[in-house]
Formats: sequence, structure tokens, C-alpha cells
Amino acid sequence: MNITHPFRDADGDKLREECGVFGVIGAQDAANITAAGLHSLQHRGQEAVGITSFSGSDFHSHRGLGHVAQVFNPRTLDTLPGSMASGHVRYSTTGGSGLRNVQPLFADLATGGFSIAHNGNISNAMTLKRDLVMKGSIFQSTSDTEVIIHLVATSRYPTLLDKFIDALRMVEGGYALICMTDEGMMACRDPLGIRPLVMGRIGEAIVFASETVAFDVIGAEFIRAVEPGELVQVDFKGTISSHRPFGNPSPRPCIFEHVYFSRPDSVMDGISVYEARKQIGKELAKEAPASADIVIPVPDSGVPAAIGYAQESGIPFELGIIRSHYVGRTFIQPGDAARHADVKRKHNANRAIVEGKRIILIDDSIVRGTTSMKIVEMMRDAGAAEVHMRIASPPTQHSCFYGVDTPERSKLLAANMDIEAMAAFIKADSLAFVSIDGLYRAVGEPKRAKKCPQFCDACFTGDYPTKLTDFDVAGVEA
Repeated sequence: MNITHPFRDADGDKLREECGVFGVIGAQDAANITAAGLHSLQHRGQEAVGITSFSGSDFHSHRGLGHVAQVFNPRTLDTLPGSMASGHVRYSTTGGSGLRNVQPLFADLATGGFSIAHNGNISNAMTLKRDLVMKGSIFQSTSDTEVIIHLVATSRYPTLLDKFIDALRMVEGGYALICMTDEGMMACRDPLGIRPLVMGRIGEAIVFASETVAFDVIGAEFIRAVEPGELVQVDFKGTISSHRPFGNPSPRPCIFEHVYFSRPDSVMDGISVYEARKQIGKELAKEAPASADIVIPVPDSGVPAAIGYAQESGIPFELGIIRSHYVGRTFIQPGDAARHADVKRKHNANRAIVEGKRIILIDDSIVRGTTSMKIVEMMRDAGAAEVHMRIASPPTQHSCFYGVDTPERSKLLAANMDIEAMAAFIKADSLAFVSIDGLYRAVGEPKRAKKCPQFCDACFTGDYPTKLTDFDVAGVEA
């Protein structure tokens, strides 16, 4: 997150995971493996990518704006020698684009080189930065990740591990970190495990990634998830050590990973993302049935839930919308006119399937409502007799402050309208969302535990599991 623009107002209608991280230690072609791993995590960040490697004596970095395949090729990867490398894909934020914010970030500390790749958001970064600047720290980026580097650099503990733990005890929020030093690699998750991180093995090498799909692509074996609050150290001999500096608080991993962020072929906390999304569709069919002729997904994110809805309801599944895969992300287009035109280029109605039919449209979420409105309109223009919208998540009523790119609350449709008004806004014949308990059932829980929820679901409930120091100070309504 860009800490000079904390209230990021995404110019679009989807929640976006802002980062993906990958790291490997003990492989001869570490940078090549990292590039392949990042390619499989491209859905988590499409504006910038960076890789840093360690050759045994020196750190080497290459960063650029664009996709992995645009920034890295055999020639650039040859400039990143060594058996250890880490990488990062990200979305740029308002005021936060440009190479100075592209990770991994690197600094020469008194203890040696220190590289860090970060997925998440430090919710007290502005407060910490203000104190650090007053004490003489000089920042080179506007990223909250750099705050961690300065906290490590200024810690008075003797060892690098203790300095790192000291720094993490001062930060709030959600994070998954992969750090490299001349002693090896450190990977950790925030105490609640809000952001995901998994560990695997390829040959004798140890790998870390935001999602298991990265292991599938490089041929690595999944070992386990890095536990919430766990810090895993791996040295160049392959020795793995685990530290738990935060005790054992009750985990609160992000439930939206199951709804949308993760690739369907990933496994998250032992649960197939694809199967969870199908199950959400089944729960939605039980809770919000409709008389219709066909079930149509909004591609691609609505497909698994639509399959589940069709299976449970007995209504045929059809591809009534065809997506072009050669159009950029809707949310990065500036201005409403350009964004709406982009929706039409990205999705096209399959008139032969839609015309004269009562249809159930399945999508993963409604944020601003603009995309949903355009797709409903597209279905009507294609001759749909009725359009019933069903959403595979509860209403998104609150902003996320843990590394997800969301609009401020005043721009969230569900924060300003009830469901009936939302249906009228998007011009659907009916609208329904899966319940919060239905979502929990879909991921294997009997229901949401109100006193101590099993997941972070703040975007739906407003129940934030950590302090929001910067935002409380600014007087922002979450």
C-alpha cells in the first residue's frame, strides 16, 4: 500500500489483491524458478514485478512495470545469479506507481544486505514512519514495506533475527513476508494469518509462495502452510527452523481468498479453492432460489459458483457471456466512459443462448455496482426475458485495510443501499447474496462464530481483527 495515499479509491468494480510473493533457497537456477512462480501468481498483481537474487557475496535486482513475461527474459534472468531469490508482483496504487515502489525492496544494513517482499498492508505504517522520520530515517519509497526495513535497521537487538522480530512486534495489520539476508531466507505471516503463505520443496530447495498453484507450475512438492504468526528460517545448508514470537492467537485468514483472490486450482488452508467456490454456489441456490431457464456465470470468477448453483438447483448451466482474454483489467481504466466501454469489449452476450430466457447471473461480488449494471443491461439487450442476479459473497459493506485494493466505504454500493435498492440500481429483476453463515458453511465451518470468527470477514461485517491506528487517527469511517 502507498502510505501517502492510505484511502485508496480503486477506479473499478472488483476487489483486487494487491500483491503476490515467491521465494526459493538452495536452487542453482533460483531466479528462473522465481520468475516461473511469479508467472503463476500474476493474477495477484499485474502492474509491476521484481526479483532479487543472492549469489553468495552480492545481491542482484531487476524490477520493472508490466507483466512477468514483459519484464523478465533469459537475458535479464542471467543478470540474477545465485541459489537464492525472491520476487513480487503488485498492483500500483494511486500515487504509488513507478520503480521506487516495486519490490522486493533492498537495503544495506549494519548486519549486511536485507531484501524484503511483502504481501499485505501495515495499518500503522504512517504513524511508524512519522516517528522514524523524526529520528532521522530517510525513506526512498512511499511503500509501507520500507517501514519494516527502517524498524529492523534501528532495532537495538544484537542479532538480525531478533531485530526482525522486534520490528514485527511494532507493526499492525496483515502481512506475508519473504526476506533474504546473507545468512539465508526468512518467511513469516502476521499473527492472525490474514495474508496467505505456503512452503514447499523442489529437489533440495525450499520454496515459499502466496499460493500452492505456484508449486504446481514449478514442480514443487507442497509441504505445509506457514502458520499464522510463524517465522520460518532456512539457511544455505537447508536447515529449517521455526519461531513463534507472537504466541498463539486465534487465526483469522482472509475469507475472500476462497471467494475470489486465489486461483481456483490453488489449495487454501487444506481446502480446494475451486470446490469451495462450487459449494458457495450450492449454498446460494439453497438460500436464494429463482424460477429460471438457465444459470449463467459472469466469467471467469463466477464460473465455479455458477456450476454449484446449477448442480444444486437443477437449472442448466450455460455460457451466456463470452469473455475476451485480450482486454486489460476493467478497474485500471480512467473515467467512467472508458471503463464502461471496456466492459463491453471484455464481455459479450451469447445471444443464441440468452434470447427469450429467464436467466440467473452468478458473480463473485458487487463493489460499486457499475459492472453488474452493464452486464444486466447487456443481457436485456440480448433478449433475456428476466435477469436474476445472485452473488457468491455477502454484501461488501466495508473497506479492507489488510492489503486488498478496495474503494472507500462511501463508494461501496452495499454500504449505501439495501438489497432492494441495489437491485433497482443494477436493473435486475431480483438480487440476492449468499449469507455470511452460508459462506462459512461452504468453506467447511458449521457457521460463523460471532465471538471469535474463524476468518477475517471485515469487508462484509466491519469486524476488524486488528487495530487500525492510522485510520483511527485520521478519523476515517471503516
